Amino acid sequence: MGLILLEALLALLVLVAIVWWTMFSGRQRGELPPSEPEDKAGKKD
Repeated sequence: MGLILLEALLALLVLVAIVWWTMFSGRQRGELPPSEPEDKAGKKD
């Protein structure tokens, strides 16, 4: 029983590590900077 719980905890930690790696690894300060809306970005007056 204890071995099953240990394996489940390890699988959960691996899942959290994969999600963190794919979302935040390589980004400075975690999130992308906000971009301008497309309708204003291409408009020239």
